[in-house]
Amino acid sequence: MLNHASAAEDFAYGCADDGAGLPARVAIFGEHEGLRRQIAADLGGAGFQSIDGGGLRALLEGPIALLGDVVVVDCAVTGSRGMDAMMLAGLARLDMRIARSGAKLIVGTNLEGLDDVFAVLDQSNPQILVSPSRAERVIAVGRVMGEAGAARLREMAEEDRVALLRLSQQVEAIAHSLDRIGHTAGERGAFSGLGHETARLESAAASGFAPARPALPDPQVVRQIIANRQARTRFFDPALFGDPAWDMLLDLTAAHGEGVQVSVTSLCIAAGVPATTALRWLTQMVESGIFVRVPDPADRRRAFIALSDKAIAAMSGYFASLRTPVLQAA
Repeated sequence: MLNHASAAEDFAYGCADDGAGLPARVAIFGEHEGLRRQIAADLGGAGFQSIDGGGLRALLEGPIALLGDVVVVDCAVTGSRGMDAMMLAGLARLDMRIARSGAKLIVGTNLEGLDDVFAVLDQSNPQILVSPSRAERVIAVGRVMGEAGAARLREMAEEDRVALLRLSQQVEAIAHSLDRIGHTAGERGAFSGLGHETARLESAAASGFAPARPALPDPQVVRQIIANRQARTRFFDPALFGDPAWDMLLDLTAAHGEGVQVSVTSLCIAAGVPATTALRWLTQMVESGIFVRVPDPADRRRAFIALSDKAIAAMSGYFASLRTPVLQAA
């Protein structure tokens, strides 16, 4: 339930423990009180305790004390001008505070605010949700609590992270189905299976790279491959072909050849799955060293995504290994 005790009392308490070594309390920030109450009610129904952190201005005014082990922030952008500079400053301050405390941060935004939020939250490894449903918020809290518990036992290996992503996608599919039944019939499902191509890439990355690598195909050829993949959705259910990691790799491969920079929002759209799912895969690829964040020197609020050197080598080797050679565009 939402705790209406004084802010000073709520904000002063230290990391809580539920007796099993897992986080026990969730602090909620957002401009709309009604949404904060709704999130608290949903979390309460799932057995979590909540603290009402108030509006986003509370992140700017006064000290940010430890709020608990999980902090949920809603900062969707309205209009086309992007996120307010003061709001970004508050998020950056919270990001640093959480990174130092070891807490977990969950931020909900929309596509209009995604690039700004992704760029400014670079310290605490937050989970970013894009236009989340009520079920997705509850699942996100449960996920970060589960990850925190696993981290206390051992450091998660690469295969564990991939397995967790697969499991999360299946859980999200169930959550979206429940949302469609109980709320909006038109809401899009989030199930996205892993394709064989991503597995082949992981094997190639694990086996090392040859000193002399072949060149990447012409970017026009890669764009045609992407178009061919997208054409499948005209004839089959798109959920049959969800492979966000591979689709993002292809998009960045083409962009690399074209010499263009790719924003987080653009890459999430290229993934062909709900933005929250795409963003989770993007984060995993960054942590795996396949993608790299590239700060925008002209705007510190933005960050681009690019292929790492090892990813370029892996994609070069992949295309060179195809039984049917990829023809170079004239």
